[in-house]
Amino acid sequence: MFPITSLYAGLLAVLLVGLSAKVIMGRRRARALIGDMGDKALFQAIRVHGNFTEYTPFALLLIALCEGQGAPTWSLHLLGSALVIGRVLHVLGFGRDPQIIVLRQIGMVSTFAVLVLAGVGLIIQALV
Repeated sequence: MFPITSLYAGLLAVLLVGLSAKVIMGRRRARALIGDMGDKALFQAIRVHGNFTEYTPFALLLIALCEGQGAPTWSLHLLGSALVIGRVLHVLGFGRDPQIIVLRQIGMVSTFAVLVLAGVGLIIQALV
């Protein structure tokens, strides 16, 4: 059930574990059990992880709903690929010091495009 969404969810889960590990290592280095203790690198790792967890689950849910509604396979792969690429580019741009702003921007535009395209597709499907 939902084999295409499962593929992209699996790829993004691996990325999430990597981001989580970076936060854990930063907490150990800064000796911060909670918060960031004013450590800039830890704060940045927390925000990269947070941004990922704020956008990725909802985008995956929309893709799964599109798959459940019978969207064409090519469109699901387009959405899933755009989401993975967008999230990776965002991590690469946002997770650096100094940030690579263009990667961060491309990553967010890609993520927003997935949200808008899947959302509009679902609205149209619901109204037809």
